[in-house]
Amino acid sequence: MKPNLPAKKRKYAHSIIFATMAAVCTATATFGQDMSGPPPVTVAKPVVRMVTDQDDFIGRFQAVEEVVVRARVGGYLDKVQFTDGALVKSGDPLFVIDQRPSETALEEATSALEVAKSTLTYAEAQFHRAEALSTSGSQSISILDDRRREWISAQANVRGAKATVDRAQLDLGYTQITAPLSGRIDRHMISPGNLVQADQTELTTIVSLDPIDFYFDVDERRLLSYAALARENGKSLQEGGGGLDVTVTIADGASKPFHGKLNFSENKVDSQSGTMRVRARFPNPDLVLQPGLFGRVEVGASKAYTAVLVPDEALSADQNQRVVFVVGEDGTVTTKAVRTGPKLYGYRVIRQGLKGDETIVVNGLMRARPGKQVTPKMTELPQEAPVAGGMK
Repeated sequence: MKPNLPAKKRKYAHSIIFATMAAVCTATATFGQDMSGPPPVTVAKPVVRMVTDQDDFIGRFQAVEEVVVRARVGGYLDKVQFTDGALVKSGDPLFVIDQRPSETALEEATSALEVAKSTLTYAEAQFHRAEALSTSGSQSISILDDRRREWISAQANVRGAKATVDRAQLDLGYTQITAPLSGRIDRHMISPGNLVQADQTELTTIVSLDPIDFYFDVDERRLLSYAALARENGKSLQEGGGGLDVTVTIADGASKPFHGKLNFSENKVDSQSGTMRVRARFPNPDLVLQPGLFGRVEVGASKAYTAVLVPDEALSADQNQRVVFVVGEDGTVTTKAVRTGPKLYGYRVIRQGLKGDETIVVNGLMRARPGKQVTPKMTELPQEAPVAGGMK
């Protein structure tokens, strides 16, 4: 216990306590007077504009055309006639296989053709001689038949020898391997001096780049919506998607979105995943898009309509529903329940609950209370909200 103070000191202590309490009460009263006015909040009119609903999917780019280059004849690789990773055009020379065996085979086939032609000339002359003699009765019919058979056989031998020559010429041409399509070539898989097996050894690959395809999987619900839109445009989804517009963004945030169109979908839904693979085609003149790149595609899921848009910051939760704070002409705050939709142009689409002419709180929700007054500070929302990275 504290020792008892003298009466004079006790009186002095009580004076200090009373003075402190009075100061606190004065400060409290002053604070209450300063804060008694309606709190300030930032308000704005919702954005009202024409929009089209968008669905997002993740997919991957793939070359429209891709080929694995193989040799059609066997032999030892003689030359590589391209630079690894270069752009090539259809018909450009790529590889040369040792041509000497093919040239030798062609010479042999040509010689055999000359012999067959000589035999044919002799057999034809013998047939015509026997035919003349048999007409005069100087030679039997059986000998004429033998000469006819020899002539026909000689004709067949010439055709066979000519086919052998054509085959040898074809094999010689196959020793020079050219690009079957235009695009970006990979590295050479085989170096000169190695043995190449006909129709087996992979020499390199080529992929086309412009245009380029983008594949992604669509669930059943949204697939039916796209199919309906395609039919309204006069075609089925499998036959080109009715030209539905799509937009793809890639991992590089600095790149602008790429615009293309749906042009194909598979003819059945996968029974395990419940999805269907869809394809969109994009022009790629700058060759920025590469096969294998991942991207996020946005597909138009509706026709254009007028929508009310608000920032996500203007939305609040009230039990199991979303609400916005609406400020009346006298500054009184009320709440309106809304049904939200997708996010477009940096804002949230309001399906139901707002007409677009209301004044809503967009900043300072913590200071707004239903039934209380606020001091509104009006601002104007841009038609498209700025988003980090400059992308929608």
